Amino acid sequence: MKPPLEGIRILELTTVMLGPFAAQMLGDYGADVIKIEAPEGDSTRRTGPATEQGMAATFLGANRNKRSIVLDLKQAGGREALLKLIDTADVLLYSMRPQKLKSLNLAPEVLRTHNPNLIVVGIHGFANGGPYEGRPAYDDIIQGMSGLAALSEMKGQEPAYLPTVAADKVCGVFATQAILMALIARTRDGHGSFVEVPMFETMTHFTLVEHFYGQHFRPPLSEPGYPRLLTPWRRPYQTLDAYVCIIPYTDQHWQQFFHDVGQPEFLNDPRFQGLAARTQNIDALYAALAAHVRQKSTAYWLDTCQKLDIPSAPYNRLSDLEHDPQLVASGFFQQMQDPHMGTLVTTAAPLRFEGESATTRFPPRLGQHSREVMTEIGMDELSIAQLIANASLVQSPH
Repeated sequence: MKPPLEGIRILELTTVMLGPFAAQMLGDYGADVIKIEAPEGDSTRRTGPATEQGMAATFLGANRNKRSIVLDLKQAGGREALLKLIDTADVLLYSMRPQKLKSLNLAPEVLRTHNPNLIVVGIHGFANGGPYEGRPAYDDIIQGMSGLAALSEMKGQEPAYLPTVAADKVCGVFATQAILMALIARTRDGHGSFVEVPMFETMTHFTLVEHFYGQHFRPPLSEPGYPRLLTPWRRPYQTLDAYVCIIPYTDQHWQQFFHDVGQPEFLNDPRFQGLAARTQNIDALYAALAAHVRQKSTAYWLDTCQKLDIPSAPYNRLSDLEHDPQLVASGFFQQMQDPHMGTLVTTAAPLRFEGESATTRFPPRLGQHSREVMTEIGMDELSIAQLIANASLVQSPH
């Protein structure tokens, strides 16, 4: 089948992780993603190990299946070229602060006068209309403000950020949802729209899905925080020889587990009778689980849990993932060949349509497709040469 987003053109005016990750997902499934970069390029081009200048590891992770053009939007020629591109686009995804976009005379309402069918999706730190409107926001800031970093404090530890750019990636998924919903709405209404993706509100929503807990009620029935997730005993459990991931969850799971470990008294303990009671006494329950798991090998527990139909799995470190049998069999890690950089490995797009995975194209060099894209939108060679001569447009030497 054709890629589901074939024929959709996305202009990506974003940097770092959130916007690029969102645009990469759309490119994976067939959209023509044109990444518009400033002359210095996305900062992630210089983040991490690299074998070629401007193609560092972090950039490679979030920028496959795109084309790159370089426009200097501080110059009139660069802004005029962008407006020509706008006329051919379905979506513009941007992450610069609204006041900066307005200062360039590229605010959403201006862009939509050029192309009424355009969908403009703005990634903002904070929703418009509040006291934080227009403030800069990065992943660390949003993790700290949304309560996500406080979850470790609720487990008796120091406040800590998750060691992944959780806010950027989660908001990136919301941004792709916003784009797809706006495209569907356009088929119904016949015109484009402006959609905000505010990071603070999005991540607060994400955090409170389960952790608002008793605060849903008035008066509140408990403090915020879902106890099962906040116990320090919820973790991979140490075995005699390694670690294992085990989660008995239902009444039947726990009955089978305590029967197998020879602790029938736990089966009648009122603290553990039913899900509500187990949640209230989760520290004691998971501590007992950990004590039993420590007495046998990982292989024993994987085999036993499989027989008892209790969810379990090996504990993988990052270095183990390339060798995981499931990921190997599904072709999750893919090799790409580049004439300059040699062999590179990337992860496959996870979704499959009619059993087919997405095609993976190499992340673009800075400005690799500048001339190509300008030609596609009808600009003649003399005009392109003039833009290049005054540095409004930059073409990669590759």
